[in-house]
Amino acid sequence: MKKTLGALLLFCLNSHVFADAQPIGFQYATLADPRNERPLEMVVWYPSATTSTTTRLFGDNPVFVGAPAVLDAPVASGAHPLVVLSHGNGGSWINQTWLASALAHQGYIVAAVNHPGTTSRDRSPQAAAQLWQRPVDLSRAIDAVTAQPDKFGVVAKDRIAVIGHSLGGWTVLETGGARFDPERFAEDCKAHTQLASCTVYQQINPDSTAQSKARLAADWRDQRVTAVVSLDLGLSRGMTDASLATYPVPILVIAAGVPSKELPAQLESVDLAKRLPKTSSRYVEISDASHFTFMAICKPGAVAMLDEDVPGDSIICTDGVGGRPRAVIQQQVISLISDFLKQSPGNLKPAMAYKDSR
Repeated sequence: MKKTLGALLLFCLNSHVFADAQPIGFQYATLADPRNERPLEMVVWYPSATTSTTTRLFGDNPVFVGAPAVLDAPVASGAHPLVVLSHGNGGSWINQTWLASALAHQGYIVAAVNHPGTTSRDRSPQAAAQLWQRPVDLSRAIDAVTAQPDKFGVVAKDRIAVIGHSLGGWTVLETGGARFDPERFAEDCKAHTQLASCTVYQQINPDSTAQSKARLAADWRDQRVTAVVSLDLGLSRGMTDASLATYPVPILVIAAGVPSKELPAQLESVDLAKRLPKTSSRYVEISDASHFTFMAICKPGAVAMLDEDVPGDSIICTDGVGGRPRAVIQQQVISLISDFLKQSPGNLKPAMAYKDSR
């Protein structure tokens, strides 16, 4: 019943927000790799000048609720800030459709990629093991969007943000300037074997050789990125203290507050926030959000369908027991991110200042 209510509520919220709004555009793209080793699937949501009233749902499937847009719509005039999204392990660009659509309606160009090897559409162990390629994927998306203003809109190059969920949170941290130490992470996982981040890391096995360890520890910062948002990230305990203490761009860390043995906020997002500069970071913990609250709204019947296919997979439709519907929490998250992206570093509230800002 709660999932049905959540889906209906999202529909009502979207109907209210988008009923009188200018439709946004949507495009699919494939980013070629010169060596043909890592082509990227990318989608872009963007402000549009379309006069069409014929929209269709994108990111809509038997499990998740999508959002309306006009395919291949003409771009709106003027320069627009750019946001690039990074999904979690085993996810896809569909996971944050709710966020991409909302930001595009606010005037942002929003690109999202499917990371080869760690997406639901490509689980290649070889590609997954190249974990350091994830931040490179985001840089390639920035390259592609900024190079095609007639297709996606003109990018305001002084306002480029990256937002990531779960493993995507680790990805955007790297893109913003954090450095990962494989040895540090391996030692930490000996003491915290229960953490999902440790389990996933072992499955991916990205540090099996000296060369791969060196690539993981390398600097993958994209100097064009001006802001970072992490949504209940993982693997943060492997980031070096030095790179976090001098993190070069403003960062918003949002955590799920629902207690979890495998994904505890205290050992991931809280630990990260404590090590970031207080003047340019902000931490928000949402008490009734679970790790999967940051994924799209599940449709009625999705739980039964998921569990029939793979027992236990319905966890992706689970939020805090007795808490608000996912759609309502996501409206809060959209507001937090929107406010953060509009602020200058000097106006940020200190890290750890907010816990559940309902």
